[in-house]
Amino acid sequence: MVIKCKAALAWEPGKPLAIEDVEVDPPKVHEVRIKIVATGVCHTDWEYLYGQGMKVRPFPLVLGHEAAGVVESVGPEVTKFSPGDKVIPLFLPQCGECERCLSPKTNHCRKNWANMQVGVLADGTSRISCKGQQVYQFLGISSFCQYTVVPDTSLAKIRCDAPLDKVCLLGCGVSTGYGAAVNTGKVKKQSSCAVFGLGAVGLAAVMGCQVAGAKRIIGVDINPDKFEKAAVFGATECVNPKDHKKPIQEVLAEMTDGGVDYALECVGDPAIMTAAFESTKDAWGSCVIAGWTETGMMNVVVEKILMGRTLSGTYFGGWKSVEDVPKLVDDYMNKKLKLDEFITHNLPLDQINVAFGLLKSGNSIRTVISL
Repeated sequence: MVIKCKAALAWEPGKPLAIEDVEVDPPKVHEVRIKIVATGVCHTDWEYLYGQGMKVRPFPLVLGHEAAGVVESVGPEVTKFSPGDKVIPLFLPQCGECERCLSPKTNHCRKNWANMQVGVLADGTSRISCKGQQVYQFLGISSFCQYTVVPDTSLAKIRCDAPLDKVCLLGCGVSTGYGAAVNTGKVKKQSSCAVFGLGAVGLAAVMGCQVAGAKRIIGVDINPDKFEKAAVFGATECVNPKDHKKPIQEVLAEMTDGGVDYALECVGDPAIMTAAFESTKDAWGSCVIAGWTETGMMNVVVEKILMGRTLSGTYFGGWKSVEDVPKLVDDYMNKKLKLDEFITHNLPLDQINVAFGLLKSGNSIRTVISL
């Protein structure tokens, strides 16, 4: 049966989302229909609607990609999910069969990847429509809708006692930042770290550095209101670039006798990426780019790489999505991972534009939307 429900719909770029009545089709082969219970509001959602750092995707579409919900129904040939299962949808699939899934070197499965990036599922269409018009699914998810349909390779089944309004954050931001430190960066004990950007991804990176045993964790942000929160996650000190005349990379080099061992860029700004890279110590400094941009170009002085620094990127924190997200949920339930502390606001779906405003103003870390 087709389900009629509410969604926050983006009709065109640069315009506020509109709450609309939509229709969500039943799942097709290897697809699962989910009732979304809670969704985080991520900067990537805002960036696609209002910013300049994303590739063009078709409109109208329903944004949202960091969520948790309950399986409503399953399509033909689905064997790993049943109605009532608690789940987290995944913008990064894990089919478990391709060369990339079988390799320990990467988490970059490409099952349905090209289609999901442009807002459709395996057959080239979406499962959401409004007023007789197809509505595209952002990154194949569309969690700003009360129901959505995703491929069964883009879904993680989680434990039944997990609070969905908390673990939804593991669908993107927290996993990305935390994994940037512990997986991609492989931060070592007694090391020095600088985290650029203290939003949800950056704070998760701070948390990852602390869990890894870093001795010195320097948070970098132009909003000093975030410094107290950074300390909660393990930052030993914070720096505001606006308080210094010198470039921030020079400031950090002076603070750390030549540079930090690890720098994690969690903003998605190419200029900040360059600053992060140049803030690391020559001979062994390592910089991980976790901030998201699809269109920017980063400037790197070649000599700074030749002198022994390394530069790497991370996508979804390096986690194998289907198998690792349930483990992260377990870590949260066992109090090894913070989630509650990221959530600054809880709002209903009809206040989604307020949530975007809070995000852009710097007054929120994560707003969780209840559907």
